Amino acid sequence: MVVTNPILSDVSAGISELKKNPMSVVEQGDGSPVAILNRNKPVFYAVPANVYESMMDAIEDIELAALVESRKNQDEVSTSVQQLINDL
Repeated sequence: MVVTNPILSDVSAGISELKKNPMSVVEQGDGSPVAILNRNKPVFYAVPANVYESMMDAIEDIELAALVESRKNQDEVSTSVQQLINDL
């Protein structure tokens, strides 16, 4: 059985190329992720810091949206700012 692995990047590099010159490989992506291949299979993605930060923000937004969705039908609770401060 042949297993195929999609490469989710427009740019890829071999792991040996990454070992030789990591920054050159990252620069090849021109700000986009670079798929790092081992024996022609993607093993990880080299992602620029700003892209990674954006991904983490998007994941957090999705998680918060799911939390809001799960709580939208809960009963409302009346309180005041002073009561919240007192409860601390």
